[in-house]
Amino acid sequence: MIVASLYIEDQMKPYLKVIQLHKNETELIKKAVQNNREAQHALYQLHAAKMLRVCRYYIKDLQYAEEAMLNGFFKVFTKLENYKFQGSFEGWMRRIMVREAISFLRQKKQIEFPDDTVEHYNLESNNIKTKMDIADLQRLIDALPQGYRMVFVMYAIEGYKHAEIAKLLQISEGTSKSQLFKARKLLQDQLKKINNTNYGTK
Repeated sequence: MIVASLYIEDQMKPYLKVIQLHKNETELIKKAVQNNREAQHALYQLHAAKMLRVCRYYIKDLQYAEEAMLNGFFKVFTKLENYKFQGSFEGWMRRIMVREAISFLRQKKQIEFPDDTVEHYNLESNNIKTKMDIADLQRLIDALPQGYRMVFVMYAIEGYKHAEIAKLLQISEGTSKSQLFKARKLLQDQLKKINNTNYGTK
């Protein structure tokens, strides 16, 4: 019976850690709303790495990505009382970071959508499938034109719908679909070149 009890405890440990983390985060948020600096710092430490990665998807320069992230955290803490503990806190923060990255690029006048032509594309026909290392894939994404990259990241990584992307980027849904299709096409072409090179073909 003791052995069985220990086995059950071992199996439960990962779940208990998740529950404890969620409980701790909830307490930190409640304290941070009251401008508790230690709680705010703890929340920053918990989520900074992931939030920097979100900003980095949109902004090539790491220094600028960090600037956008810090501005994002400032907004997180000033709007923290608006978080109603519905859905994940991380997801709530990610939406703020995405908007901050877009705002940063807009201020730098780095957002361009060169082709507003509304066309009908079969978006399922050019899905990206690869076992490439994340860092290498990030470099390919960085090489995309800014408009392509933003729509691709928002749709394929962040899970936004075209209607949401259109509203956030102030473009039409048709433009969003067009940018996504062309981004995937460019990525497919680059992946094909890399695969051909790896296998010694041209």
